[in-house]
Formats: sequence, structure tokens, C-alpha cells
Amino acid sequence: METEVLFTVEEAAEGGLLARAHAHGIFVQAESELELAALVRDAVDCHFDGTEKPKLIRLHFVRDQVLVV
Repeated sequence: METEVLFTVEEAAEGGLLARAHAHGIFVQAESELELAALVRDAVDCHFDGTEKPKLIRLHFVRDQVLVV
């Protein structure tokens, strides 16, 4: 049993956020961080059986920051 599942979260080109799970076929798209958290929890609940479900969900946010020189 895994203790956690890791998602990489990026800004979507068309707006909103995209979250992809590492080592699992879970993909979620949402308009806000609050909505994303709810959808990720739901997707993890659907993907794993009760005994296999990880205890933690980790969201790793990746954001580009452009600096003008």
C-alpha cells in the first residue's frame, strides 16, 4: 500500500489548473485551487480501493515566473 499519491499541478494554457498523478492514470482539470482539491480527492477515491487508498495526497504546484531584464 502506498502512503501518498503525488500530483504535479500546472496552469492550463486555456486557463485554470491541470493536475496529473505520478505513476497513476489520474488527470484532473479545474478552475480554482479549491475546486482542484475537491476533484483530486474524488478522483483518488474512485481510482483506489478502500484498502489500497493512500493516506496522503500531495499537490506539487509548478508555476513559471517571467522576469523582464
